[in-house]
Parts: sequence; C-alpha cells; structure tokens
Amino acid sequence: MILSLSSQNVIQYLQNVGLCSLEDGTLYESELPENSGNNRNLLVNLPDNRKLLVKQERRLNFDSNIHQFFNEWLFHQLLQKFPVLGNISELPSLLLHFDEENSIIVRSYLSEYVELGKFYQNNSIFPTEIATAIGTTLAGLHCSTFQRREYQDFMDTAPQGQFRYHFYNPAQGIGSINQDIFSKIPTEALKFHVLYQRYESLESAIADLAYEWKPCCLTHNDLQLNNILVHSRWQQLDNCLMRVIDWEACAWGDPAFDLGTLLASYIKIWLSSLVVDPSLELEESLNLAMIPLEIIQPSMLAVIRAYLQAFRLILDERQDFILRVIQFTGLALTHQIQNMIECCKYFDNTHICMLEVAKNLLISPEESVLTVFGSSETEILQSVKGYHKIVQSEEKQLLRIYYGKTRLRGC
Repeated sequence: MILSLSSQNVIQYLQNVGLCSLEDGTLYESELPENSGNNRNLLVNLPDNRKLLVKQERRLNFDSNIHQFFNEWLFHQLLQKFPVLGNISELPSLLLHFDEENSIIVRSYLSEYVELGKFYQNNSIFPTEIATAIGTTLAGLHCSTFQRREYQDFMDTAPQGQFRYHFYNPAQGIGSINQDIFSKIPTEALKFHVLYQRYESLESAIADLAYEWKPCCLTHNDLQLNNILVHSRWQQLDNCLMRVIDWEACAWGDPAFDLGTLLASYIKIWLSSLVVDPSLELEESLNLAMIPLEIIQPSMLAVIRAYLQAFRLILDERQDFILRVIQFTGLALTHQIQNMIECCKYFDNTHICMLEVAKNLLISPEESVLTVFGSSETEILQSVKGYHKIVQSEEKQLLRIYYGKTRLRGC
C-alpha cells in the first residue's frame, strides 16, 4: 500500500528511515510551505536548527510520470560516481533519502538562501553580479558534461524493470483543440488556442526547433527563477553563491533550452507588470510597464555574456547558439501561458501580450536579439574573449518583438 505523507505522519516516517531519532521526536515540528501542483512539500524543523524538505509526488492512482524524483536521485548519484564533477556538486541541496516505492525524496533545506524570483519581487533590483554568477554557474554544468558519453549513459539509466526514452525533447508546441478541452480550461482561454493556431509560422518555427534538437550535455530543463537560489548575504560574500533546486526534469539535452527557459522568466517579470486595457494598443501597454524592459536587459545580457565566456566551445558547436536561445525563450513563454491555463485556470489580456512577444521571438530571432539583450549578436560575440568569428559589419536595426499596431479587442 502506498504511503501518503502528511504533517501528522512525516515525523514517524523520518524516524523509520533513520533521518531523526525516536527520543527527540517530541521536539520536532513540521509546517507546510507553498506546495507545487505536482508535489506535496513538508518542511520539517529539527532541534539542532537543521531543516529537511520532504517531497512526495501527487499522483492519482500512481499512474503518471514516475521518473521525476528518480531523475533527481540519479543526478545526485552521478555526482557521487564521478568525483571529477566536483565543480558542480555544490549546485543542488544535499539529497538525503530517496523512496522510489512511495515517490518520496528528502533533502536539506537551504534556509540561508532565497528564491531568486522572490528576491527580485521583494527588492525590485536586478544586480548584474547575480546574473553573471548564474551565467557562469550554468555554463559550468553544461561545459563539465559536454559530449561526455559516460555521463550520458549514466543519465539514461531507467528504474529497475522499467523503460525510458533515451532523449527527452521538450521543444514541443501546443496540442490541437479537441472536445475534451472545453471541460478543462476556462472559456476565455480558448482565445489562446485560437490565436496560437492562427499563426502557421509559429508552429513551423517550433517544429524546426524540435527537428534541430541536439542533446549534448546535462541540462536542468526547468530553470525558472523560482528554482534558482541566491544567498541572503550575497553582497557580503567574496563570490555570489548560487544554488539550483528541483532537478526532477534533468536529462541529457540542449543547453540553449536551459538559457531560453531562464530568459523567459526574466521577460515574464516585464510582461507581468504591463498596464493592459482594451483601449490601449499593445505597444502602449508594453511601454507603460511598471517594470520596463530596460531595467531587466542588463541582467539578461550579463547572463549570456558570462555563459559564453565560460563555455566558448558551444559557439564552435552551434554558431547560431544565441539565436536558438532567443527561440527557446519564446517557446518557454508559450509553455508558461499553457501552464497558467491548465494549473490555475486563468487567462487574461496579459497572456495575449505574452503570446505576441513569444511569437516574434520564435519566428524572428535575428531581429529580436537586440531588443532582448540591448546589444546586437555581433556585440555579444565580440565581448567573448578568445572567440573570433567572421560577422557581418552591417548592424541590424532594432525591430520590436511585438506588433506595434496590434490592438486588444475586448478580451
């Protein structure tokens, strides 16, 4: 029988698996932090000021994806099996226990760290030092595992007695509308599917991304701002200590996808601050954002520059790497809209703006680089020390990543 964890039995479970003692049981207390849609999260406070995060997958009849926690456990096993990867072993929090039968993992809770998304929201600042640390750290993960077959084979390991695909390709578009969708999403969200399917060029660009998918290193595959932690005393430290959590989707993949997912989270900060009204043109709404894009651009530019400086080899592998990052940024925005609709049953005019931005990132990446980063592709590449590439001397003119004359009509 599958055990279902709760605040009433989590202490007993930890005692049974040897993570806390029976004698100290009465001194423990547990609290329920924010839970994700897929997992039940329990934060347990120990008497010695240690904290444990206990996570269990919410799986109806336990017939959904069974590899998520296994992936995170496998990633930690990879770090232990190959000590040469010590430079990335500090990225995740320590995994203390994995219960495959009950789909439970227990890891140390990093109480001195704060989610980067909350840091930005609470402080309304975007220090380039943090962005530079993120780019360098992510490049370290990708570069350390780049084209290493032994790491790839290890990450392809399947749970005992089960089968898994060798490659997971997340470069997928939105599925077609069928009659079942009417009972799953709010009526106003149907406009998203109508708009999405109206643009053949959008679906074509996503199909090209999927076709050109070339897994070459270990990727996180869910690198949103809420999965990146920054130390609460980052300004007092010699280096900006970063941590990355929730490795449930990690797999052998395309590094541009990780960067695109990250940049999409930054752009979402801008888009979520829009002043949206049916009487305003889209360009006006974007220009009236409470958090202007120009405030966020330096951080996005710092991420890509630091990443390329630490992982110049990727430019030899993919000379169109920056353009692919831009396209994956657009793809991640469409996935964020879809997740909001499916999980929160919510859709509004802001998401229509987001779809317009995503579309232009996907179908016109060359023209979108300057708008996203505030620098052209040529300028970014020239800032990478030791990298030389023949580039066109003619600079591209800035082209907005939205349509200036598009008007939101009563939705």
